[in-house]
Order: sequence, then C-alpha cells, then structure tokens
Amino acid sequence: MLISVEMSIDMSADMDKIFGQYKDRKIALYGLGTETERALHGLGECYEIVGLMDSFRTDGEIFGKPVISFDHAVDAGVTLIIVVARPGSCRAIAKAIGERCRREGIILMDVRGKNLLETRKVSYQFSNIDGMTKAELEKKIRYADVISFDLFDTLVMRMTLYSDDVAELVDCRLREKGIFIKNFCKIRLESEKELSINTAPTLTEIYQNMLDRLDNSSNGKALTAGQLAELEWGIDFELLVPRKEVCDIFRETYASGKKVYIVSDTYYSRNQLVQILEKCGIGEYTDILSSSDYQLGKTQGLYQCLKRQTNSKRYLHIGDDIVADIEKACDCGFDTYRVFSALDLLEDVGNLGLVECAKGLSDRLRIGMFVSVIFNSPFHFENADTNIYIHNAYEIGYLICAPMISDFVLWFRRHMIERKFQNIWFSARDGYLIKKLYEYLAQISDDKCETLYFLTSRTAAIRAGVRDENDIQYVDEMKFSGRLEENLRERFGISISDCEHPNVLLNENSLMKYRDVILEKAIQAYGNYQRYISRLRIGDGDIAFFDFVAKGTVQMYVQRLTCNRLKGFYFLQLEKEHMKEKALDIQSFYGEEETDCCAIFDNYYILETVLTAPHPSVKEFDETGKPVFADETRSKRDLLCFEKAQEGIFDYFKTYIRLCPEVERAENKKLDEVFLELIHKIKIMDSDFLDLVVEDSFFNRMTRIADVI
Repeated sequence: MLISVEMSIDMSADMDKIFGQYKDRKIALYGLGTETERALHGLGECYEIVGLMDSFRTDGEIFGKPVISFDHAVDAGVTLIIVVARPGSCRAIAKAIGERCRREGIILMDVRGKNLLETRKVSYQFSNIDGMTKAELEKKIRYADVISFDLFDTLVMRMTLYSDDVAELVDCRLREKGIFIKNFCKIRLESEKELSINTAPTLTEIYQNMLDRLDNSSNGKALTAGQLAELEWGIDFELLVPRKEVCDIFRETYASGKKVYIVSDTYYSRNQLVQILEKCGIGEYTDILSSSDYQLGKTQGLYQCLKRQTNSKRYLHIGDDIVADIEKACDCGFDTYRVFSALDLLEDVGNLGLVECAKGLSDRLRIGMFVSVIFNSPFHFENADTNIYIHNAYEIGYLICAPMISDFVLWFRRHMIERKFQNIWFSARDGYLIKKLYEYLAQISDDKCETLYFLTSRTAAIRAGVRDENDIQYVDEMKFSGRLEENLRERFGISISDCEHPNVLLNENSLMKYRDVILEKAIQAYGNYQRYISRLRIGDGDIAFFDFVAKGTVQMYVQRLTCNRLKGFYFLQLEKEHMKEKALDIQSFYGEEETDCCAIFDNYYILETVLTAPHPSVKEFDETGKPVFADETRSKRDLLCFEKAQEGIFDYFKTYIRLCPEVERAENKKLDEVFLELIHKIKIMDSDFLDLVVEDSFFNRMTRIADVI
C-alpha cells in the first residue's frame, strides 16, 4: 500500500482514470454523504450506478438514485461497490461487509481505488510508506503563519483498535447497570451518520436521535441523552493517550510564537477538548475549533471559519485523514502534512498477524494498547533500516509478555473462584509477579483472599523430600551438566573432596554411591523445612499450587511436606506422559494437545526471566526454619532490567483490567502467542535485556537471552 501524503483528487477529472476499466459493470456506491454526490458527478453517465448503500438506510432515494440493501445489490447483479468514505470508515465498512463481498464475488474498493478486500502480507519492517519526514514537517511549520492541528489520531489516540469500539464499551457499561438496548451499537452509529450528513452534531444530539428511534418498551430511556453522552465521554476519555512526539511539536510550535489552533471533527465541545489537551500536557494554544460548536465539519466549511478568524497568507494543517485533513484543507488553500495514524502503520506491516486473531472487544482493546505504544510515533517508519523497534525492557514486558501473563492470571482466578480455594500458594520464584497481579485483581474486585508466596525451589524441595533409592534415581535421571561432586554439592548440599574422586563423571548409578548420606541429610532438611511451614497460616482443604512451566517435581516433593493435598495450576506441564505414574493433580493453562505447537513451549525461558523474584533461589532451611539462599549471581543492572519488564507487565495488566469490562474479558491464547513470538521478529534495542542470562543451577546450565531470541 503506497500512501501518498499530498493526495488530492479532482473527482470530475480522475474518477474515470481510477474506475475506467469497470464501465461495463453494475456498480453501487456505499455512503450517503455529500462526497457521494461529488462521486456521482465524477463518474457521470458512462457508468451504470444501480444504487446507493449504507448501513443505516436501505430504501428511499437520494441524489437521484435509489437507496438499496446488500441483498438488492446482489440481486441486481452489482459486481463493484465503491465506498465513498474516509479511510477510518472504510475499514469499518470492509469489516462489516467484506466477507459477504468475497462470497458473492463483489469487488470492494474505496473512492481512491484501494482494494478494501486486499490482505496485506505480514512484515516486520516498513517498506511501503511514502510519507514526509519529521524534518520536512518542521520545515513546513517554519514557513507557515498559522498552523492548525487535527486532534484525534494526530495529537491523541485511543487504546483500542477501532473508534467504533467506544460504542461497544458504552453498551457494556449500560448492561452492567441493567440497561439493555437491542442493537445499541448499530443504532448509536446510525444516529451519528444520519445527523452528520449535513451538519456536525454534538454527542447529546446523537443520543437524542437514538432515543427517538427506540420504542417506549426499551429501558434505554431510563437515561437521558445528556446522561448517555456523559457516560460515553467518560469512557472515551479513559481510552485516550497522547502521541508524544506530535504533542512535543505542538508545544514547540506555540512556544516559537506561531498561531497554533486545534481544528477537530468531533461531537465533543470545546471545553471537553481542553480537558483532552490537558491530559496531553498541552495548556497553551491560540484557539480551538470544534465542529460540534460550529455545527460545521471540515468537509462543510470549518477551515473557512479558521481563515475568517486569522486572515493570514500561509496556512498549514496537520492531520491524519486523507479527506478531511488533506484534500479539504488543500481545497481551502492550506499547505498540509499527513500524519500517519497508528492504525495506518499497523496496516502497512500487515497488522503483524494480530488483527486476524482478534475475536472480540477484549482482543481489540489489547491490540489497541499494543499499537498505542509501539506506533505512538507517526515517524516510526523513518528508521534508516526500516525495522520496527522495541526500545527497552519496560516495552518488552508491556508489549510482548503481558498479554499471555494477563490471560493466565484471569484463567487462574476463575478456577480459584469456581473451586473456592482457601489456600493459594505461589511458589518461588516464578510466582513472585503472578501473586502481585492476582492480588491486584482480587483487591479491585473487593475479594478478600489469602495468598502465600511459598519459598521453594527444585533443590529445596528435593533436599527435604527424597525418601528412598527411587527418589535418588529420579533426580539422577535429570542430567546435570558437570562433575559428580558439583552435582552432589548443588542438588544435595553434600561436599566431596576433589582428591577423593578427582575425575569421576556423572553416570547412571553414580549418585547411588552416596545414598546413605543423601537420605541422612534429607531427614535434617525435612525437619528444617517443617519449621518454616509450621509458621505459615494453612487452612483446611486443598492448596492451589502455582508453578510456571514444569514437570511437577517441586509439587511432588512439597506434597510430602504438608497434609493438605496440592492441586497444581501451571502455565504448561512438561513431560506429562512421563509423570503420569506420579499421580500428581495438575491442571495447565495450555492443555496437553497444545503443548507441541504453542509459543510458550519455545519461549518459556524468556518469560521465566521476567517472572523471577529480586531474591536468589532458596537452597534449603536452617534449624530455625529460616531460608538459606544461594549466592546472588545477577548484577544490579540485571535486577533493574527485569524489574522494568515487570513494571511494564503490571502497568499493562492494570490498564487492561481498567478498560475492559469484566463480562468481555476472555482469554485468547492464539493472540497471546502472536504477541510473544514478536520478540523474535521485532528488533530489540535494550542491550541490558539481551545481556541477561537464564541461570538454572539445578542443571548447571547458563543460557543467554540473546541466544534464545
């Protein structure tokens, strides 16, 4: 998709150039606005226009053409639908009727000739964008006397995939209040479309139109139009985040002494736009022109209002919409600069494979949260190597790891509630962050729950839990990368003189030579561990035992330390078939049938690195029941790095829980895996993260993160 920044179509001259090959086809135009009238004039008498289409109207006549339904278009033999709308609206229309167009063999194009049914190939580099650079924008600003900025998708953006999602969120909030309006989103959007044909309505006017459409039996009339408008405003305001680089340019432009305006097509008032700007850290500007205040949109004369106020010679308008911000501003004598919206950038790289996995509102929110960070800058495409970048560990946590971790926590909590667990243990060290996320979710749900961060490790559990030769054999089968004396020292805390067995390599029966000393030490370790456990508050009933990705070794040996039955809840259980004879009770987020093909199986080293705790691994417990930790091998820089990643995960989780209504929260492991796999496909710029080492002392293995990415 080659995006032209200064595109301005003279329909009467260029429509034939774009659609000339379709003169022998039956055509329908989608859209009932004034631009459709222009398109009809541009196409002229040489084209067979069967009728006009729109989502909110299927009969009547406008501009001398009948308004028809999709079924009527099919029956009439229409083979081309031309969408006369802005790019954002084109996306929504393609989403609504695209699949049916494919089934019926109908071509769907926008008025500029773009194929709306085209599936873009996923890419991890920008390669098709033809846009002006930030430096060129700064040059245009220096030349202009008056500079106007669009607001939505230029200075601010929403943390959701599509703007229409706001209406769906309003519907969710209403249903939570017990207010059910059939086809709420459809009627809400139809009301906006109908009123926007000849004017620029306020949000209250839109909702009044909507209420007028409802029959008296609908309990939607329990709220006034003003109350509904206020509800939507509050939800939308929560979704908005600044596009930081554009906001910086805005502030710098005003500080340079230029006249700087906001010119926005919006149903919000000037006062509401002031609040949005304050959220962006923008407190100074020359004036704000809101279309709803003037009852005129950008395509209806709003730019002329600005010109009448300023009476200058050189105007520059900066915005994302090719029609409203570029074509219409050019028509009024403005110089223009096209800012790419985050959605423009996402579409250029084939949606990174994300949108195809989206099932509902929850997923669109999560993709929107991702896009609002990674494509917050409209200048991202300017990188010399065209790569998409992740800049730091915080972004790795937020963008890559958080979606899957969030889904696991929601899944885990659902099981805790359904089974009414009174004892919930998050095992060290992988349970450190998961416990925080779980407790946050419980707290905002006003759920008083008892959770425990249980100090353990494979080493500590085995040292206290081994009882016989079979246990020693089980441990010995988990091959240690090193010499026998290192194995005994690491796994059992037993020292052997180097000169006694100078070069003995580990083999199948080597640990059995030290059976007696291992079992004798286990008795002491068991007693010490019991002293630690005796201080814990353990209620009656089963214990929900969290582990990350594991066979179940820790759970098996910890089970021997308590009378309460352990029920394991893992991200993923490894070697499940091999562990069946152990009779462990384990339920995994990823089922057995998903293990071989899931991204977490290939990438759990990466997640394990960011899930860890800021303390070293516990080896055993002393005579008083206090933990004995291994030596800390991570540097302060390492600790700070994964703490930043955890901060990103926690911020993501809190944002998602705040934005997504509880009824809409749904796990989507396929989408989670696409996010996780991006760590291999997007360029990581944080050298501290790439220098992290995954240390597994139990196997004596050291793995650099850079080697598994």
